[in-house]
Amino acid sequence: MTTVRKNIVIVLSALGIAAASLGVQAQTAAPQEGRHGHAMSKEQREAKRAELRALSPEQRQAKFAEFKAKRAEHRAARQAKLAESLKLTPAQQPVWQAFVASTTPPQKGERAGQRLSKEQRAALTAPQRLERRIAMQKQRTVRMEARLSALNSLYAALSPEQRKVFDASQQRRGGRHHRGHGGHGMMQS
Repeated sequence: MTTVRKNIVIVLSALGIAAASLGVQAQTAAPQEGRHGHAMSKEQREAKRAELRALSPEQRQAKFAEFKAKRAEHRAARQAKLAESLKLTPAQQPVWQAFVASTTPPQKGERAGQRLSKEQRAALTAPQRLERRIAMQKQRTVRMEARLSALNSLYAALSPEQRKVFDASQQRRGGRHHRGHGGHGMMQS
């Protein structure tokens, strides 16, 4: 008889735990905003896209130019702050300028001919699309190698204290890699 009682107690305990967990799951939670507090919900993203689609091409271009100017301003402010914290000597300035130039994203003229219209993209075969992607990746690799070369030159010119400051500043930026298109390289947005 004690075995039956033990089994009944176990079953009732299991049912009680299951009921309690259902109650916890049934509570309404605030909608999550993703990993970042500034992340938009799907509805917000769709509303923003619809807002952009409603703009004329000229308005879209103006909005994009404003966005690019704001990014360039932020990039320049970060670079100035880093240069100030590094306390660069006049002898280190040329190497610093080369590094900053290597981190600047390519301008529209440098990417001329890369962007295809929808009709042109639709006309490409699968091998042509892959060849295009490989060619663009090779161009990115060339830019990254130029950045590495400039970084190595800068790093060689820095004192051990400056290297610590530089390394700390770059570690803080490490988590920003996956932020969409154009998110390649250091000190970009």
